[in-house]
Amino acid sequence: MRAVILYVTTIVLVHGAFAESAIWSRLLDPLAAAGHRAIAAANPLRGLAADALAVTDLVRSLEGPVVLVGHAYGGAVITNVDAGDVVALVYVAAFAPDAGESCFTLAYQLPGSVLADNLEAVLRADDTTDLSITADAFPAQFAADLPEAVAARMAATQRPITREAVLEPSGPHPLWKRVPTRFLIAGQDRLLPAAAQRFMADRARARQVVELPGASHAVTLSQPRATAELILAAAG
Repeated sequence: MRAVILYVTTIVLVHGAFAESAIWSRLLDPLAAAGHRAIAAANPLRGLAADALAVTDLVRSLEGPVVLVGHAYGGAVITNVDAGDVVALVYVAAFAPDAGESCFTLAYQLPGSVLADNLEAVLRADDTTDLSITADAFPAQFAADLPEAVAARMAATQRPITREAVLEPSGPHPLWKRVPTRFLIAGQDRLLPAAAQRFMADRARARQVVELPGASHAVTLSQPRATAELILAAAG
C-alpha cells in the first residue's frame, strides 16, 4: 500500500529577478523536517501580472493552507496572487507593492539602490527587453556575504527579468492588506535598500520583522537558519 504523506502546510517559495529556484536550496531540509511541504516555484520573470497568474495557478492546485514566501521581485508576485487558502505571507528582502507601484519605483524611492547600475540588456523578438546583472558586478551587488566562487556560479546561472516586469504597476488588491505578513530585512541589501524594506513592513503592519544587519540580497543562502525560522513562524 502506498503511504500517504500529510503535510501541516504547503510553503510556496517564489524567487525573484537575477536568480532561480535554487536560491531556496538551503531552506528545503529545515522546512521539510518541520513537517511542511515546500515547493520552489518557477517564476517566469516575464511580467508582474503574468507571473502572479502562474503562481496563482500553482496555488489553486494545492489542498490545505498555503504560506507564500517571496524573495525580492518574488514579493511583488505573491502580493498579486489571488487563489487558494493563503494563510500567511513572508517577504524576504522583498518588494511588497501597493496598488499602482512598481518594483523600480520602490527600489529608488529611498537612497541606496544600485539596481540599475550594472545591467546588461538583450532585446527579444517579442519587443521585450531582458535584463541581467553583469558577471563582474554580481558578487558585490547581489551576494556580497557569500564566497566569491558561489557568487560567481550564481552570476553564471542567473535568470534575466524583463524590463517590463520591473516597471509594471502592481494590481489593485494587494494580498498583504488582508493576509498576515512577516518580513526579513537584509541590512546590506544593495538592490532593495533596507530602509525601503522597513517602510514596506511598517506599511503592511507586519506581525514580525527580523532584520539581519550584515545580510546581502542573497540572504536565503547566506542566512538560511534565520530565514527558515521566520517562515516556520508563519507556517506555525
